[in-house]
Amino acid sequence: MTERREGPAGELVDVVDEQDRVVGRATRSEAYARRLRHRCAFVLARDPQRRIFVHRRTTTKLIFPGRYDMFVGGVLQAGETYDAAALREAEEELGVSGLPAPTPLFRFCYDTPEHSWWSGVYEVTCALPVRPQAEEVAWHAFLPEAEVARRLDEWDWVPDGLEAYRRLLARGR
Repeated sequence: MTERREGPAGELVDVVDEQDRVVGRATRSEAYARRLRHRCAFVLARDPQRRIFVHRRTTTKLIFPGRYDMFVGGVLQAGETYDAAALREAEEELGVSGLPAPTPLFRFCYDTPEHSWWSGVYEVTCALPVRPQAEEVAWHAFLPEAEVARRLDEWDWVPDGLEAYRRLLARGR
């Protein structure tokens, strides 16, 4: 077992195989550096008007700094379920408490030469005023889907979120 270090890079994560079965543990920074497959939760947050919460990540983020994302979420901690992580991450990144449980939509493995993680994709309606974490979110807005569609080829999106969004659209959501 790897020793826990301070900060997000030192959080322990479950390392999983191609079937999403736990095969070990590592720190988040080790998982990234050694391309160890781990788990993430992506949550598409909508307001009551069905607009999508879109944000630009801060430039201090460990991965994909300064890019736009239409999902909130993040890495599952060791032993954490996708459902628990989806709610925890959505509340943390939106800066709210009392969200309803996000609805699970599908899972997929995001696998590139640089990164590999299983991704649980969720959706939630947020009727609360958002106060995103300044260390996570540099800019944010709730945008209509048509606006998000127009921006897909214009903005520099996080590639895993973009793939998840395209898969979501292909499912007719």
